[in-house]
Amino acid sequence: MAEEKETPKEKGKFEKLISEIEKLSVKDLAQLVKELEERFGIEAQAPVAVAAAPQASQEGEAQEEQSTLVNVVIVDSGDKKIEVIKAIREINQEIGLKEAKDMVDNPPAEVAKEVKREEAEEMKKKLESAGAKVELK
Repeated sequence: MAEEKETPKEKGKFEKLISEIEKLSVKDLAQLVKELEERFGIEAQAPVAVAAAPQASQEGEAQEEQSTLVNVVIVDSGDKKIEVIKAIREINQEIGLKEAKDMVDNPPAEVAKEVKREEAEEMKKKLESAGAKVELK
């Protein structure tokens, strides 16, 4: 379709109406929209296709983030159990001494849930340096 060019006279024909609308409060503007909807039998809504596009992008990002989130699991605590307990408590301060000891005594045990892969790699290094065997799941 060919675009129609507006003449300078047509371009300014709504200026007065627009300036009046700009002066309305939010409440009055909402009432105006409601009355226009009723009078002309229409609904003032944002196009669905425009709103759906960003959501698809966000879902892709969320899925990508989920794939980079891992759990840190001790498979074997090794011979240096006290060192491993210290490492567990250093990594996750929410874990108490008894809980950490139970994790070391009863592997496999999950030390951290859904952490970023980079953080999980650092946790794994600390635990392995303490003598534990660790998996990222």
